[in-house]
Amino acid sequence: MQLPTRVFLLTGSNIEPRISYLQEAEKMIGKQIGIILQRTEIYESEPWGFQAENNFLNLILEVETFLTPKEVLDKLLMIEKRLGRLRKGTSYSSRTIDIDILYFGNETIKEKALQIPHPRLHLRRFTLLPLVEIAPEFEHPVLKKTNRELLDRLTDDLEVWKYQEVC
Repeated sequence: MQLPTRVFLLTGSNIEPRISYLQEAEKMIGKQIGIILQRTEIYESEPWGFQAENNFLNLILEVETFLTPKEVLDKLLMIEKRLGRLRKGTSYSSRTIDIDILYFGNETIKEKALQIPHPRLHLRRFTLLPLVEIAPEFEHPVLKKTNRELLDRLTDDLEVWKYQEVC
């Protein structure tokens, strides 16, 4: 009998309505990929690697799935497309929704279309801060450091804070 795999997904949006895009993505992930075990608080940060009008809102979902990494990727790309994500080349840009596979259990995959763990996970405060919230002791299968250790050694000085919705 196949056991489910724990997958950590980073969702992000910097096009309004940012919260709605995150919520809709979470619903679709729960329906199409697996059971959502945990979700982080929502974090806000300036864009990483490019200039944009709006800050990003991000959260991480821990999902239990019976799908393969390729099946998860295909479903995530379809969810992004359904939520209006337009891919423009290889450079960073504003987006309605972005969903990255951070970890897929302890698997390592290095293909052109899919790299697990995410190749920039250990470089980004907006990724590590929420990861430490729900999985501080989860060990990066390549770097052999926990998420907490990766955050403690991080040199990224991008400011990241918990999102406060203005009513």
